[in-house]
Amino acid sequence: MSKSIADKLGKGISPQQFLDGMTKNKEKFVDWMEQFSWPSADDREYFESLNNRDDLRCLILMAEWCGDVVRNVPAVFGALEVSGIPTEVLVMEDHLDTMDQYLTMGGRSIPIVIFADTGGAVLGQWGPRPKHVQEAMIAFKTANPDREAADYQDKLAETRQEMMRRYGDGPGYQAVVVQELRELLESF
Repeated sequence: MSKSIADKLGKGISPQQFLDGMTKNKEKFVDWMEQFSWPSADDREYFESLNNRDDLRCLILMAEWCGDVVRNVPAVFGALEVSGIPTEVLVMEDHLDTMDQYLTMGGRSIPIVIFADTGGAVLGQWGPRPKHVQEAMIAFKTANPDREAADYQDKLAETRQEMMRRYGDGPGYQAVVVQELRELLESF
């Protein structure tokens, strides 16, 4: 059975309302937003061309405390801003029923960017992070299934350091986010 977010359309807040309401990590979030730039003119043109479609909706499950949200959503907002796709934010804690339909390897990982048609039928999703960054977490979880193991937290800390290394110091990873979103949107 295909997923539907019909009951959530119109229940979220706007990206601007999310930004205005931030009390944690706002400065860093805004900093990443200000560093957003288009990887190419072709990418910008592609996202602008989506204004010709009125059949898409976007919901983003996220929370201001999450480092991956702070890093990735500014690129998502940047790309979608010119697309004309109605975009709503679902704050995770207020929408756990939806979050629990979009678990990543059994866990609540955000952001999750959900694209649907106007009726709410889910067409695809992206997140919680670029594939090359997520690969480190997949490898960790595959190799460390026992969360109670004595060295679990140490290995998790090492994995998080590796993920930060993969993100890099600057906004270069944002081009990957744009490319992955574009590939997803081109598939429907």
